[in-house]
Amino acid sequence: MAQQILNQRPISRRPISRRCRNGFFLVPLALLVLLGVVFLPWLGSPFLYNTSSSPSFPPSLSYWREYSLTQATKFVAKNGSTLIVCTVSYPFLPFVNNWLISVSRQNHQENVLVIAEDYATLYKVNERWPGHAVLIPPALASQTAQHFGSKGFFKFTSRRPNHLLDILELGYNVMYNDVDMVWLQDPFQYLEGSHDAYFMDDLTKIKPLNHSHDLPPPYRKGATYICSCMIFLRPTNGAKLLMNKWIEELGSIFWGKAKEGNDQPAFNWALNKTAHEVDVYLLPQTAFPSGGLYFTNETWVKETKGKHAIIHNNYIIGYDEKMKRFRDFGLWLVDDHALESPLGILQ
Repeated sequence: MAQQILNQRPISRRPISRRCRNGFFLVPLALLVLLGVVFLPWLGSPFLYNTSSSPSFPPSLSYWREYSLTQATKFVAKNGSTLIVCTVSYPFLPFVNNWLISVSRQNHQENVLVIAEDYATLYKVNERWPGHAVLIPPALASQTAQHFGSKGFFKFTSRRPNHLLDILELGYNVMYNDVDMVWLQDPFQYLEGSHDAYFMDDLTKIKPLNHSHDLPPPYRKGATYICSCMIFLRPTNGAKLLMNKWIEELGSIFWGKAKEGNDQPAFNWALNKTAHEVDVYLLPQTAFPSGGLYFTNETWVKETKGKHAIIHNNYIIGYDEKMKRFRDFGLWLVDDHALESPLGILQ
């Protein structure tokens, strides 16, 4: 072979024309563009660095089934110590996309970990955004959107403190958001101090602009009315104690009425019972209003314009109803801005 190469006609020493020179550059450039289109979504994906197995390309469904919380948190938090977490089932993926657009506008999308509650969600998110979804068994059924107050909704939300505790035990800060939220500002600027837990009040009563950041007094039935849908936790003993107490309170719930199906009362009981052991911080109402305030009090919204960080679409029940209200207030971003989400346009 070497002799054959040596016997070939020598390469011409004539100057290469400008057209040929451009051609030499265009061919590798075209290849680079092609490679970028095909492989760019997978750059940085955790399977590229997995030396313990050799998954197919793209990774097989079985690979994502075995993808652990330890792997996922290490991958997503590779540039820091904080994770932004949501839990979601397949019917609510459009809401995840809407939320992700708003998170991306604050440049925090790379810290997002989607905890999928079913395999359809796990596969879809990792297909579009490799490594950013994990499923913590057991998987739930994916066909039905569970509504607030139902037993299915309780089964879905009651897993939340376990997920958060697992992440804390791995040593990460974690911000939890429900997916019926939209970011208007960077919420991290409001996390003052080094407290164990940060949260927002769910009441609609207007607070003074300089209201206390301590745990509010009990509202009814001897408990506070804190929202369990936006929580920031540090991996401290206090935050872990709060999560364990929340899990304990959820375990004591008796199913007498369908309307009791949510995890928020248990969270508030846990807050009240650990009040002297956990360092907590109530976030400012102007930045973190409840949906019952933001969507119903136009005067207050105008007076506090420019101060809102996260808007929660609560105080309304139903998938279509939530979507319509977001649209009515210009907060349904998916229709015109889906490409701003790491998931892109979902079919």
